[in-house]
Amino acid sequence: MKSGTKAVVLLSGGLDSTTVLAIAKSRRYDLYAMTFRYGQKHSIEVKRAQDIAAAAGVADHKIVDINLGVFGGSALTGDIAIPKDRSADEITHGIPITYVPARNTIFLSFTLAWAEVLGCNDIFIGVNAVDYSGYPDCRPEFIAAYEKMANLATQAGVEGEEKLTIHTPLSGMSKAEIIRTGIDLGVDYSLTLSCYDPNESGAACGHCDSCQLRKKGFREADITDVTVY
Repeated sequence: MKSGTKAVVLLSGGLDSTTVLAIAKSRRYDLYAMTFRYGQKHSIEVKRAQDIAAAAGVADHKIVDINLGVFGGSALTGDIAIPKDRSADEITHGIPITYVPARNTIFLSFTLAWAEVLGCNDIFIGVNAVDYSGYPDCRPEFIAAYEKMANLATQAGVEGEEKLTIHTPLSGMSKAEIIRTGIDLGVDYSLTLSCYDPNESGAACGHCDSCQLRKKGFREADITDVTVY
């Protein structure tokens, strides 16, 4: 890869997206991060994303405000309780109420627009199809379809010499493998927040689906969980 190649990384402040940022950095991209304040209850993750982006030395970090809460339909943005203490079987089957309708489609559209302005052909997103909560917009077939659309719908895709690529380096990894990869790359996971229902000080609840998957990942990786619960 030539020096100065830009990449836009979707950065939520969570474990997966922070690992993806570290992977993109290890591949010597010039990093541009985008984070969304979308009406999520756990909006403290935005501050975590800012800290993570600063630590990684990104060239620019956009915080985009959109309110997906006006549509409702999700426990993350609406007046619906966050599910707690679900079994492993419950977590891995079906689409949970924490799914935010069309979230990754919307996020990728904003990311795509910025990438085109930057003259950037590479977007990184931390979707995962192994240890995840059943979200349909995390599946490889969704990413492939979106990438195809992006190259049809943009000036860069039609007239550019290089096609846009959406990189999903975590797609086939377990949470334990993601954590080991991040540790190898020097990720400080104490900066990250995965919890859907943290308290005002930012401590994780330890009981939502995301907390359970995170705890399981650290346990299986045989690495000390630095999360404050």
